[in-house]
Amino acid sequence: MNITQIYKNANALLEGHFLLSSGRHSPFYLQSAKVLENPKIAQDLAQSLAKIIQDSAIKVDCVCSPALGGILAGYELARALGVRFIFTERVNGTMSLRRGFEVKKEEKILICEDIITTGGSAMESAKVVEKLGAKVVGYAALANRGICNRYQSPNQFNAKECKLNPNLPLFALEDFIFETFEAQNCPLCQQGSIAVKPGSRGN
Repeated sequence: MNITQIYKNANALLEGHFLLSSGRHSPFYLQSAKVLENPKIAQDLAQSLAKIIQDSAIKVDCVCSPALGGILAGYELARALGVRFIFTERVNGTMSLRRGFEVKKEEKILICEDIITTGGSAMESAKVVEKLGAKVVGYAALANRGICNRYQSPNQFNAKECKLNPNLPLFALEDFIFETFEAQNCPLCQQGSIAVKPGSRGN
């Protein structure tokens, strides 16, 4: 699958000045919701991601996603893997497991996002289910922004800013290597441009 072309066809690869969920700024933004609004494409992407995960031979009992952005990707991936799906959400700024969701002791959980940048939200979800006794076996995303090392190319990137557990695999369909900046060092801001947030925590 040509993941880049799929994002372009859905008008989901945006150019401008964007505030990422990680807090960093970038001239590019991946709007996965625009891709996932097409159920057939969402299904095809999830099946392709599931195949990569299955080929790795790791055992997965459940997929967990951080709300809001990861829910559609996580649900479709769980369906493709034939396992159950749960999600975490922030309550007063703290990631929590609600709505009657439970995890079992040593249950093998894969954390799924739509996009992985630094992996901060994924790690918040991982800590929630681990505290309840589950075992996180890896992370998955439709796209990886290249800060975290992906399962298929573990030595390709400088992962010093990645918040994921380096001992667990990250599965993704594509690496989108976009330059990002700390807010205080953003050249776009220095030019007078204002970063916008088109994702789940903004508009």
